[in-house]
Amino acid sequence: MAAALPLFVPATSSAPMLKITRMTNAGTTTLTVSGRIEAEQLPGLRRLVEADQPSDVVLDLNEVSLVDAEVVRFLLHCDMQGIRLAHCPAYVHEWMLREKRPRD
Repeated sequence: MAAALPLFVPATSSAPMLKITRMTNAGTTTLTVSGRIEAEQLPGLRRLVEADQPSDVVLDLNEVSLVDAEVVRFLLHCDMQGIRLAHCPAYVHEWMLREKRPRD
């Protein structure tokens, strides 16, 4: 049985509202993220991601409109931990690939 629970990471003076919907189905938790993800919102998102085993978590990024460099590093860490990144925007995916490359 699936259960959806909308969660909100509060906006600060410089960061707009971020909406996260948590759905659990057959032992897999999908966190659908909507809006802009900025560094100051990472602690809340990190807590939600860490609430389950990494192999049981999917981060659905289809509705993400903007991220910053710290968020890209967080997403890389999630990917390396076995968290599946679904519907990752092309620009975020490309940025992640660039971050993985060794620097000269």
